Amino acid sequence: MNDTTPSTILLIDDHPMLRNGVKQLIALDSRLKVIGEASNGEQGVELAKQLDPDLILLDLNMPGMNGLDTLDSMRQTALSGRIVVFSVSNHEDDVVTALKRGADGYLLKDMEPEDLLAALHNAAAGKMVLSEALTPVLAASLRESRPSGDRDIQSLTPRERDIIKLIAEGLPNKMIARRLNITESTVKVHVKHLLKKMKLKSRVEAAVWVLQSNVL
Repeated sequence: MNDTTPSTILLIDDHPMLRNGVKQLIALDSRLKVIGEASNGEQGVELAKQLDPDLILLDLNMPGMNGLDTLDSMRQTALSGRIVVFSVSNHEDDVVTALKRGADGYLLKDMEPEDLLAALHNAAAGKMVLSEALTPVLAASLRESRPSGDRDIQSLTPRERDIIKLIAEGLPNKMIARRLNITESTVKVHVKHLLKKMKLKSRVEAAVWVLQSNVL
C-alpha cells in the first residue's frame, strides 16, 4: 500500500469562485486532491457514483436540488467515502438535520484556510468534523438516537464484521486495508455492502450503532 496516495475530494457547490478558491487551497497540499466538481446536486450525485471519492464537500443551499436532497440521494447509493456539508449557515437546526440525514461532518465557509485543510484531513481519515461550538448539539442528537432492533450483526460476513469493527474504531479505508491485508478498493466494496445490509446511512452512523449496541 502506498501511504503517499492523496485523499480524493469531490466539490459540490453552485458558486464557481468558491470552488476555485477551495481547489487552489487544496492544490497546496499534496495529501489532498480534487478529482471532480459539480455546480448542482444532480451532477454531484452522478459524479459521486462514478468517482466514489474519499471525501465529498457539499454545499447546503443550492438552487434546484438542495444540499439535503443531494445528501439523501447519495446516501441511497451507499458510497464508501465521507460526505461533509460545507455551508455559510451556523443554525443548529441545519447542522442537526444534516447530521441526522447522514452527513459525516459540518464545516462553515468562513473557516481559516489552515483550519479547513486540517478538517479535510481529519474527515478523510474517517473522523467527524464539526464546528467546536456545535459539539454539544451533536452529542445530544446522538444520545437521542437508539439502536435499531431490526439490524442483525449476524447478517454480515466475517470480513464485513471485521471492517465495521474497525470503522467503529475510527479507521479510514487505507488503514483498514493495511490492518486486514487487503486492497483499499476491496474495503470500499465491503463498506458499501455492509452499510446497505444494515440500513446505515454513513460510517458515523455505523460507528455509533456498534458502540451503542455493544454487538462486537
